[in-house]
Amino acid sequence: MNSTQSSPVAFFIIQGLASLGEKKMVLFIIFLLAYTIILGGNIMIIYLVRTDPKLGSPMYFFLHNLSIVDMIYTTVTIPNMLSGFLTEVKTVSVPGCFIQMNCFIHMSVTGRALLTAMAYDRYVAICNPLRYAAVMTRPVCLLLIIGAWTFGAICTFPTTSMAMQRSYCGPNVVRHCWCDPSSVRLLVCGDTQVDSIVSLSSALIALLTTGVLILTSYILIGVKIAKMGAAQRLKAFSTCAAHLTVVSISYSSASFVYISYRVGNFSPEVRIIVSVLYSAVTPFLNPVIYSLRNKELRAAIKRAFCRHRDVSPQGHKTLNTLS
Repeated sequence: MNSTQSSPVAFFIIQGLASLGEKKMVLFIIFLLAYTIILGGNIMIIYLVRTDPKLGSPMYFFLHNLSIVDMIYTTVTIPNMLSGFLTEVKTVSVPGCFIQMNCFIHMSVTGRALLTAMAYDRYVAICNPLRYAAVMTRPVCLLLIIGAWTFGAICTFPTTSMAMQRSYCGPNVVRHCWCDPSSVRLLVCGDTQVDSIVSLSSALIALLTTGVLILTSYILIGVKIAKMGAAQRLKAFSTCAAHLTVVSISYSSASFVYISYRVGNFSPEVRIIVSVLYSAVTPFLNPVIYSLRNKELRAAIKRAFCRHRDVSPQGHKTLNTLS
């Protein structure tokens, strides 16, 4: 195989949603607001977990890491898409395209692996509450985090490494808002059947492995909850409601994206819009869901606000008046 350095294509043109015309500005405003909320919400979670000692449990440690992944995941795609709305021609270098592709796939898989670790945490908390502190130690949590990132790298490597070794001789127009593997693969000179099989296999391994483990955890949790009393059942359900909601949204939206790419009735523009919404919806909803469904996180937000108010100039003035 030829390397990308010997390829006559020096850059790719990101077509994006050029066919929408003036509607692009409406989408620009919508996704700019969404990206701002994503960054603000996830930064808030990272700040709270790092500064509030009451959020020292493994669940918040995993949530902290999930917020980091969501921020990287959206930063890889949305700013590039926003700049594409403002320019006539959006280009990206060949190495930059593959870096974007690698980060996008890696963060997508790592996020699901972290959701799997969080499902295991909920399983231990509900099914073995007396052994929870002994099982979910700091070294175990770190091992699960490292495992999530490693799993993401392993699932990403085959697709991106094969893409980097291919030759691209034109046309160089990527029919997407970023360097999506399927869209870039259409520009390869030669047969890409093996590439498609490898890419699909890696995606299925990532989705099915994490999906089966999460499903198994919640089946065991469901069996345990069924044996509890009404009060215990409600308390147990509340501890995993936010995570279960996030998992449901993540996997249902991923399934819809998969279906949109396999059904011929969808136009290319619709497929792109579905992919863009999928890349933004889960990172957007994660902080919202956890903030609304988690009492400890809501209490931490109030404590942080009170601390900020107390150290502000107005707060000092109030304290001096009281003294």
